[in-house]
Amino acid sequence: MNDDNPTSGGGANDDAYVIEDTGESVADIEHEMEIAAQEAVEGRTSAAPPSDDFRDRYVRTLADFENFRKRSEREKADFQRYALGAVIREILPVLDNFDRALEHAGEGDEFHKGVALIYKQLFDVLQRHGLKPITESGVRFDPNIHEAVVREEDPSVPSHTVAAVLQKGYFLHDRLLRPAMVKVAVGGPDENEAAGT
Repeated sequence: MNDDNPTSGGGANDDAYVIEDTGESVADIEHEMEIAAQEAVEGRTSAAPPSDDFRDRYVRTLADFENFRKRSEREKADFQRYALGAVIREILPVLDNFDRALEHAGEGDEFHKGVALIYKQLFDVLQRHGLKPITESGVRFDPNIHEAVVREEDPSVPSHTVAAVLQKGYFLHDRLLRPAMVKVAVGGPDENEAAGT
């Protein structure tokens, strides 16, 4: 907490308090607020006016409570946003099998069309819940989202370029669920040389 500049009166400086999140429970903060309010009332009933210490304590307790409320709302929103992560992670092998089936089925027949429609329907539902595929090839290898499983000598592209995506990776909103398994081209010019620098 920052005690360097407590305010002593009302007005514009009331918002000057910035309290760090201490992780206290709601019950602890409410109890502290009750004590501060009771002490402030007792100070008013006596001949002396309420002290700045009680006011300062009350304002800080209110700020603590507000910080706790905001942290709780953030945690709740994050939980709701990523609650489906475990279920979607278990569905990813099903999507992989759909991809394999569509690659090996004859494209013109009715079976292929039916499987493609079912796959699209399932994938659209998952996308509405925040699933984003990692499918781009021809980009620089990024160990944060790619897993290199094959190395290929190819002097025609810059070194460490993703030559092919062997298995899609996925994000849930902005969190990585699974890295993409990729083939990486090596042996070409470095990225800086390819850019002409």
